[in-house]
Amino acid sequence: MKLYEELKARGLIAQVTDEKLISELIDNGKATFYIGFDPTADSLHVGHFMALCLMKRLQMAGNKPIALIGGGTAMIGDPSGRSDMRQMMTKETIQHNCECFKKQMSKFIDFSDGKAIMVNNADWLLDLNYIEVLREVGAHFSVNRMLSAECYKQRMEKGLSFLEFNYMIMQAYDFYALYQNYGCNLQFGGDDQWSNMLAGTELIRRKLGKDASAMTITLLLNSEGKKMGKTQSGAVWLDPNKTSPFDFYQYWRNVGDADVLKCIRMLTFLPLEEIDAMDSWEGSQLNKAKEILAYELTSLVHGEEEAKKAQDSARALFSQGNAADMPTAELTEADFRDGRIDILGILTSSGLVKSRAEARRAVEQGGVSVDGEKITDIHTSYGKDAFAAEGMIVKRGKKNFRKVVVK
Repeated sequence: MKLYEELKARGLIAQVTDEKLISELIDNGKATFYIGFDPTADSLHVGHFMALCLMKRLQMAGNKPIALIGGGTAMIGDPSGRSDMRQMMTKETIQHNCECFKKQMSKFIDFSDGKAIMVNNADWLLDLNYIEVLREVGAHFSVNRMLSAECYKQRMEKGLSFLEFNYMIMQAYDFYALYQNYGCNLQFGGDDQWSNMLAGTELIRRKLGKDASAMTITLLLNSEGKKMGKTQSGAVWLDPNKTSPFDFYQYWRNVGDADVLKCIRMLTFLPLEEIDAMDSWEGSQLNKAKEILAYELTSLVHGEEEAKKAQDSARALFSQGNAADMPTAELTEADFRDGRIDILGILTSSGLVKSRAEARRAVEQGGVSVDGEKITDIHTSYGKDAFAAEGMIVKRGKKNFRKVVVK
């Protein structure tokens, strides 16, 4: 099976322009393609996972990735999928986030010997002259067409700022600049970016002629992947200091039964034949599939050693009720009152919840256990001796665990 057909078989492709040309480029390793990442945080999260895996997959077939860091567009903010305006960031914060992205991307993409490049659109966007933009770029955009774009519809009711209205133009200019300066002939993005990417293709063809080799492709679930990266307690980060390898493993270990094979197809590098054999799996076999998914993705991000530790810890947690390598929270003397601490205090001090009110709700809803025993009384308290040398295992919901020890 050729690569383009494999991408379709894995459920990655939603819409394309110039499908024949795209498949020829990808299958013959002649695509120079880009995917953009706006540095709105100091770490990538699992919502970026599909894009990173796709870049790796295409590079392995000889194609050349361009990782575009949106240092310039981040100063405007993408309105796609948002009901309010993004908070403005300083140049210093954006630069710091860009540097963090570079380090994490290198785990997926080989930047050696010109096999891939990383660029920042601040290098060309910040130097643009406003009048030049109006004359050279703005003349090619229809306001009526822009207002009909899906990425703006959600903002029209509450009010779309002129600042955000320019985002489509800036993203289109990115493709034009990459085409001109790096020979970029292909762009990838989520289905929520379709209008912006079509604008880039159209800009190149209007400025350089209809024969310009500029194409567009979208990924079916990239926008869903952004939702995939959110949990009740926040984002699932690729930075181990934000989301530990154990928590990262647990996140994927607890995906829904209906999603596990879909995730294995899209995000892992296991052969399709092996994955297709899992289609008939049911019951406990789906738990095995979830372990495979969690191990493969944790290994990709954190390495095989950390993936093995996380897997062993998760298995130990469910079989013996303890795990040596799970995330640990330390209580100090200040956390105790008269030598005791209640369950609400344990939940908040360990970071399993953000407030005592949230802790109360978790207990009352039956979602909290200590060393395998469900806690239903919000007044349950413990002395220091209850933690023993190895601490206690506190669980909130299905995905959140902590070994709680006394410092």
